[in-house]
Amino acid sequence: MSKPLTGANSIFYQDMTSPRKDSSIELSDGRDLAYAEYGDPDGVPMMLFHGLPGSRLAWGFLPGNPFPSGMRIIAPDRPGYGRSSPNPGRSLLDWTEDVKALVERLRIDRFHVVGVSGGGPGALACASALPDLIPCVGVVAGAAPTNAPRVFDGMSSVNKFFMRLAASAPAISALNTRFIAWVVRRNPGRYIEMMQRKVHEVDRAILADSNIRDMLVEDFAEALRPGGQGMVDDMATNHGQPWGFRLNDIRTKVVFWYGALDHSVSPAMGRYLADQVPNSDFHLVEEAGHLWPLVHLIEILEDVVHSGRSENRV
Repeated sequence: MSKPLTGANSIFYQDMTSPRKDSSIELSDGRDLAYAEYGDPDGVPMMLFHGLPGSRLAWGFLPGNPFPSGMRIIAPDRPGYGRSSPNPGRSLLDWTEDVKALVERLRIDRFHVVGVSGGGPGALACASALPDLIPCVGVVAGAAPTNAPRVFDGMSSVNKFFMRLAASAPAISALNTRFIAWVVRRNPGRYIEMMQRKVHEVDRAILADSNIRDMLVEDFAEALRPGGQGMVDDMATNHGQPWGFRLNDIRTKVVFWYGALDHSVSPAMGRYLADQVPNSDFHLVEEAGHLWPLVHLIEILEDVVHSGRSENRV
């Protein structure tokens, strides 16, 4: 059984972790897919999906060492972010093909997946499309389909507006997202200050730490270095169109974590997803907001591997 986690903040450290490997592969259609590796090259493979926006380097920018021992972390840039070529109009299932190509190139037979925030829908797509390769998937504060009932309960009015806009007016949403990406690229620090207006005070406390702010500034700058196409496509695939797979057909083990005080992606979204995915655990983390995984990543990764091993023993 997955162990419960708490929302208490960890101690922040000054040092950060450089990737052991920062590279890319060429896909069959000629696009580049960039990825970074951290941790033990002979450890348990773990694919780690960044947020919206985000990059392969996000995890190394975190203060301290957020990676468990004995784990090989592979962190790809989704198309249009960082050093990965854009793939306009991509679907969530297109992303699973990119992931499959990457693990085949790296000669990995089995791997776990964790998707954080905007990486959550892609993690669920992998659970659906690659069940023979993935023992367990973790989803942390990941969005649910926007047409699902009552999933916006408890969410900030700003996030409700943008998610609904992606579904109801995709062309306007794309223009708006490109503008936001332009704002973030020009001054990511200013954007982080703006973020504080819509989050709970527990998230504002995390953002008050200069190490975390520096991490987000560096990550956003790398993510949006090529422009806003990655954000545009994430908004469309996560919120603006059908996902292309049925949640209740997923047979891979999925573990969900949602902060009880998360105003960016509400716990209502997590409850809906957990109700739909048959083989799943749901954790509501008390006194935690949207940024909770930034200070508890190591426990999340450990719990997913533990849950995957438990599934293999059944």
